[in-house]
Amino acid sequence: MSESLDDEREQIREQKRRELQHRLDKGEAVGAGDDTDSAAGSTPPPSEPIEIAGGNHLDEVITNHDIVLVDCYAEWCGPCQMMEPTIEALAAESAAAVATVDVDQHQHLAQQLGARGVPTLVLYADGEPVERLVGAQDRATLESLLAQHG
Repeated sequence: MSESLDDEREQIREQKRRELQHRLDKGEAVGAGDDTDSAAGSTPPPSEPIEIAGGNHLDEVITNHDIVLVDCYAEWCGPCQMMEPTIEALAAESAAAVATVDVDQHQHLAQQLGARGVPTLVLYADGEPVERLVGAQDRATLESLLAQHG
């Protein structure tokens, strides 16, 4: 099973590389495409998950992006590892910024986010937490959630 998961991850990474190269070749800004990115105070989301370095960094990300999906994860967590390709794909393909918080490195921040189990996903819209999901989620659920608040 892990070989299949590794193959899937590599396919997603290769797809992201091609998409990013295509955007760069066309001269587009990464994350560009619709007018919502140009709103005041909004920065186009990066095409890869943002690794959060601490509370101030998370506050900055939430302030600079209209929609932020925060993934609280742990390296040792099997469901977190299963969700990694989905998190990477959402970062590459959605209009939301996707941030990751390693709960082992940032225990205090994980506590502030209400992460009592991993994975915990917290969705911020306009700087406010609007949804919290605990446990592995499928891509369709997360895409629907982002569309609902986007």
